[in-house]
Amino acid sequence: MAFNQDSILTVQPIPGLPDEVNQIRLDTAEIVGQRIIPNEHILARRWSDNTESKRLWTDITNEVKERKLWAPHLPQEYGGNDLGFLSHAYMNEILAWSGVAAPMFGVVAPNSGNQKVLVRYGTPEQKKKWLAPLVAGETQSCFSMTEPDNAGSDPRSIQTRAVRDGDEWVINGHKWFTSNGVRADWALVMARTEEPDGAGGTNEKMSQFIVPTDSPGFEIIRSVPVWGHTGGHHCEIKYTNVRIPYENILGREGQGHAAAQERLGAGRVYHCMNSIGKMWRAFDLMVKRSIERQVHGGKLETKQFIQGFIAESYMDIQAARLMTIHCAEVIESGADARTEISSIKVFVPAAFTRVVDRAIQVFGAKGVSGDTPLASMYLGARTLRIADGPDEVHKILIAKNVLKHYHNGLSWDFGI
Repeated sequence: MAFNQDSILTVQPIPGLPDEVNQIRLDTAEIVGQRIIPNEHILARRWSDNTESKRLWTDITNEVKERKLWAPHLPQEYGGNDLGFLSHAYMNEILAWSGVAAPMFGVVAPNSGNQKVLVRYGTPEQKKKWLAPLVAGETQSCFSMTEPDNAGSDPRSIQTRAVRDGDEWVINGHKWFTSNGVRADWALVMARTEEPDGAGGTNEKMSQFIVPTDSPGFEIIRSVPVWGHTGGHHCEIKYTNVRIPYENILGREGQGHAAAQERLGAGRVYHCMNSIGKMWRAFDLMVKRSIERQVHGGKLETKQFIQGFIAESYMDIQAARLMTIHCAEVIESGADARTEISSIKVFVPAAFTRVVDRAIQVFGAKGVSGDTPLASMYLGARTLRIADGPDEVHKILIAKNVLKHYHNGLSWDFGI
């Protein structure tokens, strides 16, 4: 996967993949390489009321829909194209080449995750009222789970509480890093529905609720600054006696933790394939820079340090990619993939950080400027070591799973 001399993203069929998956990769690469990347500077102005950007955005989105690539994660009955888990994973690798590509394919967090949860747990009425407009792009949503006063690595420690009062739920709590909170028309909120000493297991105390953001008591405190940048979309929110209809609970009472884990498991594969796509673009930029840049009597590509960067980055990308594809295949098979999911969650962001760090070094001062996407990639790579569970939690899970296997009298199945 690379740009050719005309700066067009090119993708070759992968031997052994089904023809339909390869065709999806080729079609996605054609749109991203020919329509999106050359126009990134225009498309990035969409949210600032730029007429040219909105017109181009709509034109490309219509082409995506015509080629049946829109919302690959959703069944056709809900407006998607149901391309399958593996196809979607491969698509993410390509969409990641541009920061503006995914929304034009109907794939953008947290909307896509909320859509999948609604498909799985929503009632027919909820799907009509909340899912259909979200898929159509008529509304926006946010996911409100993480709390400032409780460990994000343990969602079961959440203290936001929902108490039933007749035909309503009353929600009180404090959230932050609620993604897309500024733009959202409704929030998917994780809250406790039992007292701490109530019956049932720890996981059975969590439920999820659909909360309109114009509800009295829903208060955005601020957009949390990330890496020194203010005005983002990760919001701190107070819920003070927020009342919602009883039917706004998603699924049964106590299903919230299971729903969150389902979305996070598949989501980690998508995040990793997204990271790999960004790694390829960073690699592409680095190699081209080494070929073009003249320094100390020769091109950068002739310097052994730079050759080491190229070799190490290639190995990092290939290792991360194979691990992630293997994990996706295990999930697709229906086998227990928890160890594989945690493994890629730790390994891929670390590899991503190393690849981008080398590319920045090759570009020098330009690498930390806004003239390349590398600085943004670097911050994103570092953030992924915390997002969706810190590395340390996943390493503990990997070790526990391996040790449990051995304590059960089995060596690890190296064929999986």
